[in-house]
Amino acid sequence: DETEFRNFIVWLEDQKIRHYKIEDRGNLRNIHSDDWPKSFEKYMKDVNCPFKMQERQETVDWLLGLAVRLEYGDNADKYKDSTPDGAKNADNTAKNAEPLINLDVNNPDFKAGVMALANLLQIQRHDDYLVMLKAIRILVQERLTQDAIAKASQSKEGLPVALEKHILGFDTGDAVLNEAAQILRLLHIEELRELQTKINEAIVAVQAIIADPKTDHRLGKVGR
Repeated sequence: DETEFRNFIVWLEDQKIRHYKIEDRGNLRNIHSDDWPKSFEKYMKDVNCPFKMQERQETVDWLLGLAVRLEYGDNADKYKDSTPDGAKNADNTAKNAEPLINLDVNNPDFKAGVMALANLLQIQRHDDYLVMLKAIRILVQERLTQDAIAKASQSKEGLPVALEKHILGFDTGDAVLNEAAQILRLLHIEELRELQTKINEAIVAVQAIIADPKTDHRLGKVGR
């Protein structure tokens, strides 16, 4: 809208740019005059605008930039510590995305929630609720993620075993009993291996919970 555009230019000059003295703004303020385009073209030259009068979008952007620069120069102390709204929104978004940043570990509701989760997941209690929370996180990551559940749900196909290749170590005097004893021994070995795997996982989980920067279990020592 031509009228709105001219009013906008007059407002910028009157309120922000103030390149002309008040008494010299008459021609620019006379927005209904047929000579207004000439007055505006002269104004653009006087403020050193690099764009042509026909390039309205570029001209508006440039004049707005000039107005902002002059506004800041007049009120530098007021604006120097200001934070853009976009940055504030980004900070708020980040805080909302990380709800544990301002977590109060001494809050009774927090302690009750951790205790309820620990009981539900059958995790050993600890005096430090953060330690229990870390243990819960490890359990959830390793056992309750979609990948972990899918992997656990996969059926394992057994491999054929040649019993004659496994020495029993004793003789019952009965071939059928000897074969049954061999099967029981193999099953027992499998259970021991599974138990050892769980023990190793438990050790790693405990080390992840109580790890100290100065402790390195691989070196078998504590300290620098």
